[in-house]
Amino acid sequence: MSAAKLLLVEDDPSLSELLEFRFKNEGYDVRATSDGDEALMLAAEDVPDLIILDWMIEGTSGIEVCRQLRRAKDTAHVPIIMLTAREAEDDRIRGLDTGADDYLTKPFSPRELLARVSAVMRRVRPALAGETIELGDIKLDPVAHRVERRGRTLQLGPTEYRLLKFFMESPGRVFSRGQLLDGVWGTESDIELRTVDVHIRRLRKAITVDDAKDPIRTVRSAGYSIEST
Repeated sequence: MSAAKLLLVEDDPSLSELLEFRFKNEGYDVRATSDGDEALMLAAEDVPDLIILDWMIEGTSGIEVCRQLRRAKDTAHVPIIMLTAREAEDDRIRGLDTGADDYLTKPFSPRELLARVSAVMRRVRPALAGETIELGDIKLDPVAHRVERRGRTLQLGPTEYRLLKFFMESPGRVFSRGQLLDGVWGTESDIELRTVDVHIRRLRKAITVDDAKDPIRTVRSAGYSIEST
């Protein structure tokens, strides 16, 4: 398998140099920039496998870069890990709402970031296997990594894709937030339960087509399930 392409967007020169060195040593193909506008250009020119994005950068802000990457067809699926000095929970939720898949608050250990990147890459670059899963009018092809509804291809972020696949493999079953965290993010994850609600909202929005019924059911005090439409 070719080296994973990583785009590092960080305006602290010493931190950027350190992270670039560490990731290259781990076998990643790294491109780095401190500027949000250049980051958008680099991502469009050669779509990376993963983006590490600082919130406070030169030019276009990190949060706006994240938003634009999610709107662009070619980068909508690319995992984004945001770095920030902001510790408030509302800021973390805002970052996730904008499209980030993970969030790391400064100061952090480069070893922890490496571990998080490795975890994300294991999820988004597994060995391709499996057959198409169909539930009602939704069709998920795990080989092509494509989701269709009523013949229309849907644009899902990597976390929303994994969440939908997890649901579709057990239709009708109610999963608690904790079970979803374990099944979609992994048992080693320290992500907060509230993160599940953020991604459920994003998934619902992504699979909305015309007047099609929302297949995701909220079960009060229990969790979520997916039903055939």
